[in-house]
Amino acid sequence: MESNTPHIHWSIALIPFAVLVALQVLVIKEFGSDAIDGASQTALLFAAAVAIAIAMIGYKVSWSQINGAIGDNIKTIGPAVIILFLIGAVSGSWMMSGVVPTMIYYGMKILTPSLFLFMACIICALVSLITGSSWTTVATVGIALLGIGTAHGYSAGWTAGAIISGAYFGDKISPLSDTTVLASSVGEVPLFKHIRYMLITTVPSFVITLIIFLVVSLMHSAESSAQAESFAEGLQNSFVINPWLMLIPLFTAVLIALKLPAAVILFLSALVAGITMLFAQPDIVAQVGDGNSFRGLMVTYFDSTAIDTGNETLSNLVQTRGMKGMLSTVFLIFCASAFGGALTGGGMMRSLTTALARGISGRRSIVTSTVATGLFSNMATGDQYLSIVLTGNIFKQLYKDKNFEGRLLSRSTEDSATVTSVLVPWNTCGMTQSMVLKVSTLEYLPYCFFNILSPLMSITIAFIGYKIFRREDNDTKLEDA
Repeated sequence: MESNTPHIHWSIALIPFAVLVALQVLVIKEFGSDAIDGASQTALLFAAAVAIAIAMIGYKVSWSQINGAIGDNIKTIGPAVIILFLIGAVSGSWMMSGVVPTMIYYGMKILTPSLFLFMACIICALVSLITGSSWTTVATVGIALLGIGTAHGYSAGWTAGAIISGAYFGDKISPLSDTTVLASSVGEVPLFKHIRYMLITTVPSFVITLIIFLVVSLMHSAESSAQAESFAEGLQNSFVINPWLMLIPLFTAVLIALKLPAAVILFLSALVAGITMLFAQPDIVAQVGDGNSFRGLMVTYFDSTAIDTGNETLSNLVQTRGMKGMLSTVFLIFCASAFGGALTGGGMMRSLTTALARGISGRRSIVTSTVATGLFSNMATGDQYLSIVLTGNIFKQLYKDKNFEGRLLSRSTEDSATVTSVLVPWNTCGMTQSMVLKVSTLEYLPYCFFNILSPLMSITIAFIGYKIFRREDNDTKLEDA
């Protein structure tokens, strides 16, 4: 499509992006966390309109070309939308069946405040490594850990940062992760070769992250016992707390071990949790369904639910939004896809990335440009999958021309496009995790140390030159330029 568009100077191509950033700043200032209910989406559509106007009026790009690019973007989000709705169903059913309250109850006894952030990060990393999904990890154990952290006196931002850091580390190096498979495919690198090469930048970033969380945990005041006791009492008074409920996470783990598709795993997990709720939490079912069990089950899946635990903070934690609560995020995904499609179809994305690629010669500039493009794509397209594909395709030939290995491209792409997506408020990942955890993106952003360190570590390793090779005469030699 873009081959038929005239050249657009990068400064002109920046205008829609500048409009989006300006609008998002105003929107977040005015609406705060409620921006996702429509204000952020409106900002994206206005920015898309500016891009379309520039392309069609200033450069005579046809509407069919732009519309086709928008359509191509929207076609890619179908699976993500289904998974989002299923996450809403799992979140509601795991909470109302007593699974998450049980995890919080026993977790408060096992995870001491002096090690909490450190252990929460490790737990999420292990779960995400096994599941291959940061989204699933955050929507299940992440919610429970947020409750435990609150009970121990940690701010929501710190706890969410530990959860997200661990979840994205595990997701990044898991062979079951769709983003990991996608990045290796775009870079034309065997999956496990790609993962092994990523460890060079990923492990140091995660170690530094764990050290930070360990130090902060050890320095944390242990004045949270009263709140923890209040939480425990509130959970016991509101839910049936039973260790047998942990069979549901175990069942989910078995499904994961069988390597079933994520949508199937989430559906079956929500189904079993819903059925369990009918027997384990009859009073809650009656309360949610106004005395009708079937109605209570359905409401748990698709609508918001609220249980009065006698503790306002705890009541907010156990409140769920179901599939209906994901509608704002789905709305955002469609609008972000429209904006990305307008930039792509209008030729602006090509102009901006081409400008980034100018002057590239050695390992430092090529990795830095790749990382910058991954971050920029997350901000411009609002979707990590589009960012991974876009970044990989833009630099693939350049890496070949400069005789750099494909695994350097795939690693640099993951170090930026995958992990920074959750840091962008209007990105699908940023909005999803914010919605699931009920913590705004800007609130948890400063504490997502792994996600912040990963692109910086990628650039640092490039400047050092450690294990960065050129391909010359079919032999791999250390790049010394």
